[in-house]
Amino acid sequence: MTKPVFRQLAITLMLLLLMVLIQEGSLDRIGHEQTEAGFKRALLVFAVSRGLNGVISVAQGTEVAVEPVGIGLNFKPGEILDPINDLVERFSWVMLASSASFGIQRVLLDVMASPWLTYTTVGAVLALLVVIWQPGGRRLGALGRLVCRLALVLLILRFSIILIAIGGERFYQAFLEPQYSESREQLERAAGNLGEVNSELQPNLPQAEDESLLDQARRVYNSAAKAVDVDARMAAFSRAAADISEHAINMIVVFLMQTVLFPLVSLWLLWQLLKRVLRARLKWLRHGLPETGAAP
Repeated sequence: MTKPVFRQLAITLMLLLLMVLIQEGSLDRIGHEQTEAGFKRALLVFAVSRGLNGVISVAQGTEVAVEPVGIGLNFKPGEILDPINDLVERFSWVMLASSASFGIQRVLLDVMASPWLTYTTVGAVLALLVVIWQPGGRRLGALGRLVCRLALVLLILRFSIILIAIGGERFYQAFLEPQYSESREQLERAAGNLGEVNSELQPNLPQAEDESLLDQARRVYNSAAKAVDVDARMAAFSRAAADISEHAINMIVVFLMQTVLFPLVSLWLLWQLLKRVLRARLKWLRHGLPETGAAP
């Protein structure tokens, strides 16, 4: 077997394998599953971020009134969370954008797997096989180069989104999953802790006119206890703020890496590959064709 014929057979087998993958659809299903998993994660963390925003807003708006030894004091311990509120707001926007990114990726997978694009790609590959095995293929010239470029571009587009989806999920599982799991758990715990502190700092009901001496004594005692416990509540808010800021930033890094940085790098590599295909002189194709005819 001569070297050109061996090249023709290798290229033909590779193209036939790609057509089988297109028709069989297993890669499409895997890409959809990986994208769906990321989409659900992003929605879950978005819900956590909105829950954090809600409990922080409640904490900021809760005014505590205490009356130690008959002196009235009003304060809002949740104001210590003011600096963290902007971060949580931006965190929720990042999670919304990440959810939208996964949604766009899901739509692109549907487009790439659509029947019309599948049939067009298969037709272009079959035309390329005809060019490769055409005895007078060397005389096809510009038409042969056009068929080859069209087939390669369609194949790259057909598999690019699938590979980005699968590669992004593998990248997440290999490097980002531990950070995601820990940060999500800590954010949910922080939201629960803030909710408990908020419930303990709800304002007292107005004093009833027929309040007994025992009720008055109990109210004064509870108010004094709250006044003594102010430092503990402020410390609880400070700890929650520190946990939220650290793990919200960690979560932002996780989703920006998977939904922004990894796809951008992949798209850049795809663009470089497309440019090489479009600029190629198809020497490998001409070398792989039989020696019949004159070169164009």
